[in-house]
Amino acid sequence: MASNVSAALGAETQYSRTVSESDVYLFAGISGDHSPNHVDEAFMRGTPYGKRIAHGALLVAFMSRCSTEIVAKCGALAGSHFPVSLGYDRIRFLKAVTIGDTITVRYKMSAVDEAKVRTLAEVQVLNEAGDLCAVATHVMSWLPRT
Repeated sequence: MASNVSAALGAETQYSRTVSESDVYLFAGISGDHSPNHVDEAFMRGTPYGKRIAHGALLVAFMSRCSTEIVAKCGALAGSHFPVSLGYDRIRFLKAVTIGDTITVRYKMSAVDEAKVRTLAEVQVLNEAGDLCAVATHVMSWLPRT
């Protein structure tokens, strides 16, 4: 079955959200990461950040939301194949995201590998000031539907 994975090239989506205190606390509970960086306001006032920061892994979760949404924009490929995430490469957290920041995740299919039936997407997380807070490359495999 031909994959037509190249048809996904250039597809893009984005997601915006204000990161709330409950987002951070719920994620701390789910992940078990109760670092003072995330949950101790008094501690963080004494750091260069000045306030609590969101978990980097929470930002990756928001990236994952976009990887799910992109499927609807992949037309024939999504009709004949289903996506499975192979992971995020070159994740970098460039600027802290703090509670109350509104972020936008931009996700764009930037390369394809026809032989392996994979797509690569460039992912960016920006804050409301337009500062780049995180970047990654998402690798997705497309498996034939049976």
